[in-house]
Amino acid sequence: MTKTDHLFGMKINALRMPEVIQQLHEWTHTPSAGCRFVVTPNVDHAVMFQQHTGLQRAYSDASLVLVDGFPLLAAAKLLGRQIPERVPGSDLVPALFESTNPNSSPDNSAGNRCLKVFLLGAAPGVADRAAANIHLRWPGVKIVGTYSPPLGFETSAAENDTILQRIAASKPDVLVIGLGAPKQELWVHAHRHQIAAPVALCVGATIDFLAGEKPRAPVWMRRVGLEWLHRMLSEPRRLAKRYLRGAWIFPQLVWQEWANNSGAVSVTPLKTGQKRPQPSGSP
Repeated sequence: MTKTDHLFGMKINALRMPEVIQQLHEWTHTPSAGCRFVVTPNVDHAVMFQQHTGLQRAYSDASLVLVDGFPLLAAAKLLGRQIPERVPGSDLVPALFESTNPNSSPDNSAGNRCLKVFLLGAAPGVADRAAANIHLRWPGVKIVGTYSPPLGFETSAAENDTILQRIAASKPDVLVIGLGAPKQELWVHAHRHQIAAPVALCVGATIDFLAGEKPRAPVWMRRVGLEWLHRMLSEPRRLAKRYLRGAWIFPQLVWQEWANNSGAVSVTPLKTGQKRPQPSGSP
């Protein structure tokens, strides 16, 4: 059982990166009734969470909820939450891969075995390029499958069966999902009992980063919390509206959380008849 805190109604696991990596390796060795999945909320996720009951349910059942965005961590510190650091999905996946190198894993959490990974998401061909880069950089990681689902796949029973069969045939230790939020969280939550992988990571554009399809922000920008600015300037037509919406709503959430001072649920009203699920502990 990991220590948890709560922020804007979301259960948050108060873990540092090495603790998360160790937990993921343990889970790849441990049988489970379903696929354990990890979500990494940023400001956009926190804003959507307030009214999106499907996302609320997915977060409630997630095995780990890890703060991704720098503004979320800053808000957590301001509100007195015991969340030690960010664990962004785009850093988590490379850190997990790096841990397969015995020289990079003092506690030997990787067990000196090949980590089998399936990449689900990104545009056609992107995951294959990511797989090639991963093979060159991390020989302890074996990409056992890649798939770029077509637009609207989530509403097709036949397409979902195809995806689940591909994953089952590949027998991965870890499923890396890059479908964007909230689609990736909703999909893994809906199929968590059918996904034939011990662990799934919902990590947005990480497959694109690994493929070199999209550039990550310079390290200095990541360290000072400006990666969002780099991403917006890189994809202004797609991201500007999202970030402007977050810039308007997120300060209101922080103020409401401060005023409410409960630390368990946000006071943002839900739609008529909706109930926010009670946060649950980590498995």
